[in-house]
Amino acid sequence: MSVSAKPWNGEQVRKWLDCRIDAAALDQAAADRRGYEAQDDYDKAAAEEWVCRNLKAAAGKDDQAAFADRLKQLLGQDEYRVTGIYDDRRFERHVRASLRKLSRMTKTNEGFENTLHYQ
Repeated sequence: MSVSAKPWNGEQVRKWLDCRIDAAALDQAAADRRGYEAQDDYDKAAAEEWVCRNLKAAAGKDDQAAFADRLKQLLGQDEYRVTGIYDDRRFERHVRASLRKLSRMTKTNEGFENTLHYQ
């Protein structure tokens, strides 16, 4: 893991995760209302919410290395079990994409300040 110029801010990471959980819940509700054609959007939002919820405990430790280790553990899993999604393979693909995005953000310690709904 590279050392960034900014110190790790666990509070900012927790706030970012909370904002992403809220945004994902709103996206799931909107996709659910749109119906069949929005099933991929629903699975993508559900994957992001699942990732953020599973990382909240690791973010509470205020340790960048522990957070990165939890990301590696989640990336190493073979499958991710969740109920209420439409397509398991699509969901797993979106989970892995979210985990890779968070890994890059954690490695560079950048992007956690962006708490906008759409990123």
